[in-house]
Amino acid sequence: MRLIYLGVAIFAALFLAQQGLAQDVTLTSRDGGFALNGQLISYDGAFYRIETVYGGLTVDSEGVICEGPACPDLTAPLAVIRVVGPFGPAERLLPALFAGFAGARGLTYAPGVVPEIVDPTSGQPLARISFAVMTTDAAVAAVLARQATMTLGFDPQQKLRSRAVGLEALIPIVAPENRFPAISSTDLAAALGGKVTNWQAIGGPDMPIVVHGLEDGAALAPAIRARIANMAKGPRHATAQALAAAVARDPWALALTGQSEQGAARALALTDTCGFPLLATPLTIKAEDYPLTAPLFLGTARHRQPLLIREFLEYLATDAAQAIVAAAGYVDRRLGSAPLTEDGQRLLGAIRNAGDEVSLAELQRLAAAMTGGQRLSLTFRFQDGSAQLDAHSRDNLADLARHIAAGRFEGGDLVLAGFSDGNGAADVNLALSKSRAEAVRSALQAIAPDLAEAQIPKVQAFGEALPMACDTTATGRQINRRVELWSHPAADAEP
Repeated sequence: MRLIYLGVAIFAALFLAQQGLAQDVTLTSRDGGFALNGQLISYDGAFYRIETVYGGLTVDSEGVICEGPACPDLTAPLAVIRVVGPFGPAERLLPALFAGFAGARGLTYAPGVVPEIVDPTSGQPLARISFAVMTTDAAVAAVLARQATMTLGFDPQQKLRSRAVGLEALIPIVAPENRFPAISSTDLAAALGGKVTNWQAIGGPDMPIVVHGLEDGAALAPAIRARIANMAKGPRHATAQALAAAVARDPWALALTGQSEQGAARALALTDTCGFPLLATPLTIKAEDYPLTAPLFLGTARHRQPLLIREFLEYLATDAAQAIVAAAGYVDRRLGSAPLTEDGQRLLGAIRNAGDEVSLAELQRLAAAMTGGQRLSLTFRFQDGSAQLDAHSRDNLADLARHIAAGRFEGGDLVLAGFSDGNGAADVNLALSKSRAEAVRSALQAIAPDLAEAQIPKVQAFGEALPMACDTTATGRQINRRVELWSHPAADAEP
């Protein structure tokens, strides 16, 4: 049965029972999972009140289909969806997502000056979509004031309900003719911040570093500003495309931009001060091992949304929607994996940078635990100085619960592997890494209480034994404090 989207109240309260007019109705959930039979007592345009064998029940009309002679004759009101935010991500991504959402539900997406989602049977528009360019702060204010429906950008907002739609890697770029081979994260920060002004100071030719940047209203500006608070003076550009084009023409330019916005410029290899290569691969970006990962957030107000919008938000987590995100050039949030022992850099880094308190026996325990396993891209990190998961990790936790419930990991054992940075005593760090892994496990049980104990990942802890980055910087320590998700063949599986 085709979805009918309900919105504003159509009828005033119908006190049928008081008038002796109560009649039998059946309220069926839209997925067909349950049905309630009873006598319709009232309907106020938003909620049905029915008398059933279970007593009087109040049912949200948006979640059910009413059948029976007493059901009100409803029509679907037009949903006005107004998207606001900085120029770029919304124009690039949302039309395809709305088209995919409509197609998945048997509806039609009609592009145009004002796009619509249309019921192809009746020709009735069910939604009308518009976009207005405005700064991040203005967009948030508009959503909170209910003057807009949603905003899309790289700045998570505590006042909004934010969910990560996709991911972008911020990368350093130079002109193609600039052959400078690689830059460390500390040198990059110093150059972009104006503390280093000549390429010679970081191993290059005796030429000035020309720092290009984005204007404040650009979509990526908040993500870059969060990492480089005081950008050095230099040319500023309204869009990431204009930035990349200008850098490609300037032989001594340096800039930070999105990996998908590289354009004709050349990506400059990035390392940290301990020699760890900081590679922007899909897995390292999804796991946020790459330190300059910027989630792309869609924000809505915290009040209850109309059914069409709620279903669109649910659609964003599907593999079909995430394939659209990938096609738009961003890194999608679909589950990624790689053999734990495939990346020798991780193990080499563990051996090369292990502190004096990390014993050979501890490294052997780590190697044994990694053998035969896969690392999954869902990784969990915490807000600074807090036991609370950060925004991206909360989305990862919801994805993990959904994958487990769907049987995605049947035939294997899941492990939450906790790690710490190298500051402090090794035994204390081991305990901290275990407590963080257990915190993720508890959070999973809290949001998915119906999961069986056998479905909940086990916990292992390795403290500071597997650093991903240098502990001498705050960013490196943040990368190292993590809980990874591993998958191993079940112990009783056939060899």
